[in-house]
Amino acid sequence: MKEYTAKDIRNIGVFGHGGEGKTTLTEAMLFNAGLLDRLGKVENGTTATDFDPEEISRGISINLALAPLEWKNTKVNVIDAPGFFDFYGEVTAAMALADSALIVIGAVSGPVVGAEKAMAMCAKSHKARMIAINQLDRENANFEKVMKEISEKFGPSVVPIQLPIIEGGVFKGYVDIVHMSGKLFDGKGEKETEIPAGLKAEAESLYEKLTEAAAEADEELMEKYLETFELSREEMLKGLSVGVRDGVITPVTCVSAAQNIGVITLLDNIVHYLPSADLAKAPKATNAKTGAEVVVSQSGKFAAQVIKTTFDQFGKFSIVKVYRGSLDLSVAPYNTNAEKGEKPTAPVMLRGKKSIAIDKLNAGDIGALPKLQYTATGDTLCDAGDPVIFAPIDFPKPAISLAVTAKKQGEDDKVISGLNRIKEEDPTIQIEKNAETGDVLIQGLGEMHIEVVCGKLRNKNNVEAQLADPRIPYRETIHTMAEAEGKHKKQSGGSGQYGVVQMRFEPAAEGVDFEFVNAIVGGVVPREFIPAVEKGLKEALLHGVLAGYPMVNIKATLYDGKYHPVDSKEVAFKSAARLSYKAACVKANPTLIEPIYRYEIFVPNDYVGAISGDLSSRRGRMLGMNPVDGGTIVVAEAPLSEMFKYATDLRSMSQARGSFTSEFVRYEDVPANIAKKIIEQAKKEDEEEE
Repeated sequence: MKEYTAKDIRNIGVFGHGGEGKTTLTEAMLFNAGLLDRLGKVENGTTATDFDPEEISRGISINLALAPLEWKNTKVNVIDAPGFFDFYGEVTAAMALADSALIVIGAVSGPVVGAEKAMAMCAKSHKARMIAINQLDRENANFEKVMKEISEKFGPSVVPIQLPIIEGGVFKGYVDIVHMSGKLFDGKGEKETEIPAGLKAEAESLYEKLTEAAAEADEELMEKYLETFELSREEMLKGLSVGVRDGVITPVTCVSAAQNIGVITLLDNIVHYLPSADLAKAPKATNAKTGAEVVVSQSGKFAAQVIKTTFDQFGKFSIVKVYRGSLDLSVAPYNTNAEKGEKPTAPVMLRGKKSIAIDKLNAGDIGALPKLQYTATGDTLCDAGDPVIFAPIDFPKPAISLAVTAKKQGEDDKVISGLNRIKEEDPTIQIEKNAETGDVLIQGLGEMHIEVVCGKLRNKNNVEAQLADPRIPYRETIHTMAEAEGKHKKQSGGSGQYGVVQMRFEPAAEGVDFEFVNAIVGGVVPREFIPAVEKGLKEALLHGVLAGYPMVNIKATLYDGKYHPVDSKEVAFKSAARLSYKAACVKANPTLIEPIYRYEIFVPNDYVGAISGDLSSRRGRMLGMNPVDGGTIVVAEAPLSEMFKYATDLRSMSQARGSFTSEFVRYEDVPANIAKKIIEQAKKEDEEEE
C-alpha cells in the first residue's frame, strides 16, 4: 500500500447492535477492494476480522479489528467494533480511533439499542455518521418500516440516499437518490437501470429533501437555492458532505453484506461523504513540561496516542493513532506518561491478524508499533523535543465481580500473571485481592466478558481458571456491654504460665473499628504485660463469635487482673485476653453486619417503575429520583449481597439501556432470618474443613 496523507484517509468505525452484520459488511468491503479471494462467513469462523479463538467459537466479535483498504485513491481504515455490551471497552477504543461512524442497522430488527448507543456516542464526541440498513436479503426485511423507526428515533437529520429495489420479495438492487439512477446486482457486479416506476415518485420526493438538506448545510448554497430552487449534482454532493461533517445530516444507505449488494456504492459514499482525516480534531492535550493546554495540529513533530494494546504469538503491538507529524525508523518515540524513551521501531499496518510492514505513518493514520517496553493503552508517544500528553481515554468502569481460582492446584500464580497480561489488552478488566475474604476478584463489564477473559487465559496461557460468586465481606459487632474474666493457667512441671484479666466490652464510637483502654490501677497487671493483652485481642477480633467474620466497632477496657511473679508471661496474658473476648461477646448481643452500597442507576423513564420494584425486592431503600436528559437517575442504597450481579440483571430489565455507579457507604445489621442462614452455612463449612 502506498503512503497516504491525512486528506486522503478516512477512519471509519463500524458500530451497531450485535448480530446486525458489521463483520460481514467489513468482509465485503475488503473483498470489493481486492484484498480477499472470497467472502468469509462469521458462522464458519473464516472472516478476516473475527480471528480470536473465542470469537470463532462464539460466533461474535469480541475485539475491535482493523481492516485498512484502498478505494479510489483513498485509504479507508475500517475499524470493526463488537456489538455486544460486555465488550464496550473495545467499542470505546474503536470510537477513539474513528473520525466518523458507519452504523449498521438490521432490515428486520430495526434501530435497537446498539444503534441508539452508537448514535449517542457519535453525538457526544461530535463525529459524523452514516447509517447502513443491512440484511435486506432476509425474509421479513422491511426498509420502509425500519426507515420510519429510524426517523422517529433519531430525528429529521436522518435522510435516505438510496431506496431498495425489491422484486418478488428479493432484494435486487437500489435507487441512487443523489444521481437519480437505478442499480441492479447481476451476480458479477452492479449495472445501471431505469428507476422502477413504483419508486419514481418516492425517489423524486427524496431528491427534493436531499437538495434542501444540502442547501441548508452551506450558506452559499442556501443563497443559490433560494434564488433558483435547484442545485447542481456537484453542489449537492458538496452540501451533503458539509452537512454530514457537521453532524446535521445522517445519510442512510441500503445493503446486503452477505450477498455483496450495495457494498461498492457504500464504499463510494464513504469516500464522498464522510470527512477526511485532515478535518479531524486531536483530543485535548497539555504540554508535558508546563501542564498548559495546547492545541495539537497535524503539522509539527510526531505525536500519537496508544488506543489499544494487543498480543499475538509474535509479541505485543501498540495500536496508535497519529495526530501530529509522522513516524518512521528515524523517530525514537518518547512516552510522556511513563517519562521514558522507547527504541525506534518500524511501524506496521494491521489487517485482521496480519501485520504488514510499512515505511511511515503520517498524521491522521492508524497503525501499530511492535514490542514497546514501557507503553500501555492510553499513553502518549511523541518526539521528545515537543512533548505533549493527550487526555486519557474514558473506558467503561467494571460493573461485576467474580472470584477466580486455578482449576488445577498449584497454578494460581499462572492464572494471576495471565490475567494481568490480558488486563494490558483490556483496560475494562480489573484484578484485585479482597483483603478480608482472601478472594482474588476479576472485575468486568458482564458475566460473558469475564468468561471470555478466562477463555483467552486458556487459549493464550494454557491454564484453566474457574469462576465463583465472590464471598461477601460480612463483619460482626456487638450492641450491648458485657464483662468477662479470662484466665490462662498452665502448670506442667518447670516454668508455668499464668495470667488473669477482667475486661469490659462495649460498642465503640461510630467509625472506630477497635479501641483499647488500659484502666489498670495499682499494678494488678504489670505494665509490661498490657501490650500482650491488646495484641491478643487484636488477633481474636479477626474471628467473630457468630460465624468467624472479623469483629469491629469494639471498645475493650482492661480494668482488673492478676499475675504471678514467676509464672506470668506475655503468652499467658494474650491467651487470657482471647478467652475474655469470647466469653463476653457472646453475651453482648453479637450481630452479623453487611456492607451497604449507594447506587446511582440511570434508566430511560419507561423503566423507572420496574427498576424501583426490583430494588425493593433486593432489600434496597429508595433515596430519590433525579430527572436528567434521556431518563432518570434512581438513587438507592442496597446490601452488596443482593447486588453483585446487578449489571447483568439491569441490562436485562432495561434492554441494555441502563447503567449504574456504586460506592460503599457503611455496614448495617443483617436481618435475623438471613443472618441465621449465613451463620449456619459458616459453621457447616468449618465442620467440613475439620
